[in-house]
Amino acid sequence: MSCRSVHRWRLLAGFGAASLFLIGGCAWIPSGGQRAEFFKPPSMAHKLSEARGGEPLTARRSWPQDRWWRQFGSSELNRLMDMALKDNPSLKAATARLREAEGFARVEGARLLPFLDAEAEVAAARFSEHGVNVALRGAHIVSGLINPLSLRYEFDFWGKNRAALEAALGEAAAEEAEQAEVRLQLTAAIARCYFRGIALRQQLDLAEDMVELRRELFHLAETRYQLGLDSADPVKQAASESEAAGKRQAVTRDQLDLQRNLLARLIGRGPDATRNLFTNVVSLPERIPLPTKLPLELLAHRPDLAAALHRAEASAQRIRVAKASFLPTVDMTAFVGLNALRMTKGASSLANILFSGNSFAYGVAPGVRLPIFEGGRLRGELSLRRAEYDEAVELYNKTLLQAVQEVADSLSSWRDTRTIVEAQNRLLASQREVFDLAQERLRSGLDDRRTVLARRNSVLDQEFALKTLETDQLVAMTDLIEALGGGYTSGLDITRPQSIAD
Repeated sequence: MSCRSVHRWRLLAGFGAASLFLIGGCAWIPSGGQRAEFFKPPSMAHKLSEARGGEPLTARRSWPQDRWWRQFGSSELNRLMDMALKDNPSLKAATARLREAEGFARVEGARLLPFLDAEAEVAAARFSEHGVNVALRGAHIVSGLINPLSLRYEFDFWGKNRAALEAALGEAAAEEAEQAEVRLQLTAAIARCYFRGIALRQQLDLAEDMVELRRELFHLAETRYQLGLDSADPVKQAASESEAAGKRQAVTRDQLDLQRNLLARLIGRGPDATRNLFTNVVSLPERIPLPTKLPLELLAHRPDLAAALHRAEASAQRIRVAKASFLPTVDMTAFVGLNALRMTKGASSLANILFSGNSFAYGVAPGVRLPIFEGGRLRGELSLRRAEYDEAVELYNKTLLQAVQEVADSLSSWRDTRTIVEAQNRLLASQREVFDLAQERLRSGLDDRRTVLARRNSVLDQEFALKTLETDQLVAMTDLIEALGGGYTSGLDITRPQSIAD
């Protein structure tokens, strides 16, 4: 074995011994105890059984479709949704945040790969007349360098870079779920606003009829007073009721304008875009599909719950990154290329010698770095990441409880509004029978026109109330669809998340 080989092996052995010394002397990682625990999804068996008792709810594996609003059969509503999904600023901002998170994940993923560079340089220099190197005092030189391959690579022995990538991917998945949550909230808000607008437009027509009816009653009372058939009290009463009807008409028109303006803002347009809305008829679907494993399936179908879970998992990966920071960093740099240096007098021959075999150069530099004293920075970073994880898990638990509550509330609301609408329909049918009877008595001469108009006003008043209750039923169905995730699918396994032990 040559002296050069012996020297090389001695260097490698020394480097290995130094590496083992550094690894053995790595910083002590403080224990953080037990981390926060994920809640188990609470049972909803009684609530689901209660909701399905006589109600139009069916247990299915299918969730509401992605474009769930199409089941209401309104071309106006479909057009509004298409405009909102294209132009709403909040949805655009969520999309931009998703692109930002995906870009950051690509940046973190690059740390797992070697960095390859190429460089070329030509430099001219003059040495000082008073320099240390006597031979080069006052000399002019020119140098050239071409390195077609320069490599830098960090060995991920402890999984630090992999964990950083997993954390970034988790954040990107959370942003994707957040985008779905913004989309769900937006479409649900548009549906609720549109349903209220439909009801208000129909109520405005009824209010106008009631105003005309009250004016006719006022004229009848005034005529009877002028003929001496009645006192002034019925006139004052009729005038008061006429003013009340006019006030109801004005309030209904104002509320309708508010819904139009709100819809315009939700779809990202100006107020003129919704001037001619609310001409369609909305049909209420007969069946609402319910999942078979509530509330466990909410883990995969609630975008806010999926986002909270992804962020908790990303926080767990950042704990791994913080722990790996206590361990040695092992990397390597290398280059292969050509370089040459000539006095200025020989600058013309620089290219010739640069591309000659004697100008070939290479270098390999493995390195190990270990943090010994950081002033408590590493322990502080680890403590921070552990606290972030606990916070993320508790946020997930809070979101899970809120999701279960929203499903339960929306089921109760759907059941109750349906019962109330059915009762209101029976009341309206009764009022119509009374009105028909009053018309018969008028034709028989047993009642005057005032009684018929009063009965007609009662029918209109109950129809007015029915529109509000029907809207409540549509809104309750929208709330239930939103609580179930609105057709979102995260791709997560429907399993209970596992907490980490630290």
